[in-house]
This record gives sequence, C-alpha cells and structure tokens, in this order.
Amino acid sequence: MGTPDINRIDREIRTTKRKLEAAAKREMWALNGRERRALASAMAGVTTAVVRHKNPTRAEEKGATTWESAQTRLQAEINALQVERDEAVKRAAADKAAKKAAKSSGWW
Repeated sequence: MGTPDINRIDREIRTTKRKLEAAAKREMWALNGRERRALASAMAGVTTAVVRHKNPTRAEEKGATTWESAQTRLQAEINALQVERDEAVKRAAADKAAKKAAKSSGWW
C-alpha cells in the first residue's frame, strides 16, 4: 500500500520502535518531558541519600519505575499505531474496490 497516510504511520511506528529500544537501553532521548523530569528527580534523590549516608532504595525504585512506565507507554503507542495502520489499509482497500466496481459498471 503506497498511500501517504500508511507511509506516515509506518514511519511513526519505526520511530517509536527505535525509541522503545533506546528506552530499554536507558537512553534519555527516548523519554518525554515528564519522564525526564521524574528521572532527574529520582537521580537527585539518590544523590541526596548517598550524601546523607542513607539508603537510596526508594529513589532508585522511582527511577526504575520511570523507565518501566516509559517502555509501557511506548509499547502502547506502537500498538495504537498498528491498529491505525490496519484501519488505513482497510480503508484504502475498500476505496480501491469501490473504484474498481464503479469502473466495471460501464456503458456495457
């Protein structure tokens, strides 16, 4: 299917899959602003706990939870984009079939 809508969706799916792989590798560029702020806050909490000679477990868990939620969000985006792509393919096929049916009912 070569329609621009499907190509756009395919490009977004590829981009989101790259972001998901980057999030699995703990790369910051894959996160959105809210997740980056949460991660920065968690890192600050770890630093503060270490400097005060306390246990940084809670802050570490917050950071791990942020990464997991980012991966979950990205996977949900991929699933939604795939559903959208399937619907676009069905629409394009229906349009093509309608066009063919209209074309075949000529003056004969």
